Amino acid sequence: MVISWCKNNSKLLKATATLTGTVIGAGILGIPYVVSKTGLVYGSAIIILIGIVFLFLNLFLAETALRTKGKHQLSGYMERYLGKWGKRAMTFSMMVGIYGALIAYLIGEGESLRALMLQIPFLSSILPAIFFEPITLSLVFFALCTIIIFLGVHEMGRAELLVVSFMVIVLLLICVLSVSKIQVNYLTYSDLSEIFFPLGVIIFAFIGSAAIPEMEEILGKDRKKFRGAVIVGTLIPVVLYLFFCVTVIGTVGFENFEALAANERIATIALSQFISPTLGIFANILAILAMFTSFITLGIALVEMYDYDYKLSRNLSIFLTLSLPLIALIFNLTTFMAALAITGIFAGGIDGILIVLAYWKAKVMGNRKPEFALKKNVVIGYTIIFLFVFGMLQQLYFMFV
Repeated sequence: MVISWCKNNSKLLKATATLTGTVIGAGILGIPYVVSKTGLVYGSAIIILIGIVFLFLNLFLAETALRTKGKHQLSGYMERYLGKWGKRAMTFSMMVGIYGALIAYLIGEGESLRALMLQIPFLSSILPAIFFEPITLSLVFFALCTIIIFLGVHEMGRAELLVVSFMVIVLLLICVLSVSKIQVNYLTYSDLSEIFFPLGVIIFAFIGSAAIPEMEEILGKDRKKFRGAVIVGTLIPVVLYLFFCVTVIGTVGFENFEALAANERIATIALSQFISPTLGIFANILAILAMFTSFITLGIALVEMYDYDYKLSRNLSIFLTLSLPLIALIFNLTTFMAALAITGIFAGGIDGILIVLAYWKAKVMGNRKPEFALKKNVVIGYTIIFLFVFGMLQQLYFMFV
C-alpha cells in the first residue's frame, strides 16, 4: 500500500524533497551553537517563529506562481508585479544570496569530506595525500554537481528525493546514538541577553524560496498538490532543526562550544570532539548530504534566472552560475562563515520583503486562476517585513559597533 501510494504521488514527493533539500543546507551546522548562546528554550522559539514566517513566504510565492502564466524565476515574478526596480532588487538579492551560498557550500563540502575521510583510517593507506586536501575534495564535489545541473530539473528531483531520505535517516541515527549522552543542565541553560544572536543563522537555515518555481515545474499538471508540498517541505526542516538542536546542545553544551576556536563551532566538529568519532562520521555525512542538495537546487535556480528571465543561452547561464564559486574557491576569496552571514541576513531579508510585496500585487494583477488562494494577510505581511528589516539593522549593528 505504501509503495503504491509513493508511486502515485512521486511528483508530490519529489517537489516536497526539492524544497526540504534546498532549505536544509549549511545553516543546520551553525544552528546548535547560536541557539546554545541564548539557550534551547528561547532558541527553539526563534526556530519555530522563523519557520512559520518562511511557511507563509513560501505559500505566498507558490500562490504568486500559480497566478502567473509562463515560466519564471524569482526575478521574473518581481518584474511582473513590482516593475523594473523589483526585478533589479530580486536579481541583486538572488545573486548575492545564491552565489554566497554556493561558495559556502563549495568550501564547506571540502572541509566536511576531509573530516569524514580522516575518521576512516584505512583511506590514508590507499589514497595519496592530495585527496585529503579540502580544495581537491571541493573540486570533485563541484564536478559532480556540474554534471547534475547540466542534466536538468527532473534528474535533480530524483536526486533530491533520494538524498533527503538518507539525510533524515542519518539525522535520526545521530539523535538515537546521542540520547543516552544528553545532559539536562545543558538543555536548561539560558541567557536572555543573547536572544537575538541566533536570528541571522536561523534565517539563513530556512532560505529556500528559490525552489518554489522548480516545484511547480516538477508537479506539472498536479498543481493542486502544490500547497501540501510547500507546507510539508517547509515544516520538515522545523522539526529536524529542533531535534538536532536538542541532540547537539544536550551532548555538547554551551561552554564546550565556547571552548572551540571560532571556525570550529559547527555541529559536526563539536560532535566529533566531545562525543565520539563514530557520531562525528554520521554528523559529517549529514553535513555533506545537506550541502549537496542545496548546491544543486540553488545552482539550477540561478541558471533558470539567467535563462528564463534574461533570455541567455542555457550553456552561458550555467557558465555564469558556476564560474564565480569556482574562482572564489581556487583563489580563497572568502571564508565559510563570511559567506553564510551575508547570505542569511541580507539576501534572505530582501527576498522576504519582495515576496510579500509581489504577493499582494499578484492578488490583483495575476493573469491565471490559482489552484489555491490565501487571504491577503496584510498584518502577517507587515510583520514579516518588520522582522526582516529589524534583522538587517541588527546585523549592521553587530558588524560596525
